[in-house]
Amino acid sequence: MDAMTHALILALFAGLAMPLGGVFARIEHIRDARVEARFVKGVTAFGGGALLSAVALVLVPKGAETLPVHWAVSLLVGGGITFYAIDKWLAKAGGNGALLLAMLLDFLPEAMALGALLVTEAATAKLLAAMMFLQNVPEGFGAFRDLWAKGHTPAWLVLLMFVGLAGLGPLCAALGFHFLANDPATLGGIMIFAAGGILYLIFQDIAPEAYEKGTWSPALGAVAGFALGLAGDMVIG
Repeated sequence: MDAMTHALILALFAGLAMPLGGVFARIEHIRDARVEARFVKGVTAFGGGALLSAVALVLVPKGAETLPVHWAVSLLVGGGITFYAIDKWLAKAGGNGALLLAMLLDFLPEAMALGALLVTEAATAKLLAAMMFLQNVPEGFGAFRDLWAKGHTPAWLVLLMFVGLAGLGPLCAALGFHFLANDPATLGGIMIFAAGGILYLIFQDIAPEAYEKGTWSPALGAVAGFALGLAGDMVIG
């Protein structure tokens, strides 16, 4: 198998975790409403912890090492401001989608990095794909609930959309493979910009959504999600 085909398959594998998480959210049925609420909030917080680990351990350090300080800071702030504007527009339109945006901001830059890594570090790329898959399952769970449970979109349509979004992974991997493997500054800029957007969405939408007074499971879920990202980063490193 040539390296390009390998990149496409790995990115698709990681992306299909999003609809898989959606399927888990669709079939999840805990009869005790209080237990179900705590479970859902715990999974949401786990996804938030995984997103935070992507920012702290992958997107920011990998991006910052290729950029001067003024560009790194400007792009990070720019990402946050851009997704503040998008989030505000979604709120005015009466729709949901913050968790979906955060998931894509994590997945798409990492898919580009996956494609770029396969040119020189195939073993690392395989580990990255595995970590992306593990992170995308809880993120897909939370994003599905955000779009389906609170809105008017049919479950089958949300799952179909997630399958389509998974197809963006191979496209981003191909871009990384062909254009960004020899242009680390551009890839770093994309990763830093995405990190700013994720940070905004975590503290504006995901963390408040996961909070429930009188229970500690969401906070512990966030720690577990970050621990997953830390373990993956140390194995890859």
